[in-house]
Amino acid sequence: MEEGFAVRAFVAQVGALDRAWLQGIAARQVPRWLDRGLRVITHLGGASFTLGLGAALLVPASTRRLGEVLLVANLISHLAVQLVKRSVLRARPGLADGGPVPLAKIPDAYSFPSGHSAAAMAVALPITILGGPIGLIAVGAAIAVGASRVYLRVHYVTDVLMGQLLGAAGAVAAIIWLG
Repeated sequence: MEEGFAVRAFVAQVGALDRAWLQGIAARQVPRWLDRGLRVITHLGGASFTLGLGAALLVPASTRRLGEVLLVANLISHLAVQLVKRSVLRARPGLADGGPVPLAKIPDAYSFPSGHSAAAMAVALPITILGGPIGLIAVGAAIAVGASRVYLRVHYVTDVLMGQLLGAAGAVAAIIWLG
């Protein structure tokens, strides 16, 4: 019984910190170019980009294995995200507790974990491991996608961190599975 109380207390503390971070970000005034830039960057974690990149890499024989890994990693991470998302049912920032108004389209009512962050990391990690030096740019882009999701007020910081963790796990599983 005490463990359950301790877990609930921890989750409440993390949730309060998440809300405070998001409110602090929402209160800042930023240049329009940054606002527009983060709206573009967030799409790097969307299905159109991540699946399109994986499919495009299937065409040349020299990148076919990487394309396969990206697509499988994306599938694994997407399934994991949806399983957790439908289990936790955490309301998005703009839909809960009078949070700040989202600056981007909300794909569904639940925020934990971030699917965009998971997909971006599921793509970035195999590129880093299998694709050479461009991998550092890919990881930087994946981190930027996560930051954009918080900035656009559609996710909390912990949503993004868990999404990135699930994306990384999906990437590692795909690399191991496809050898």
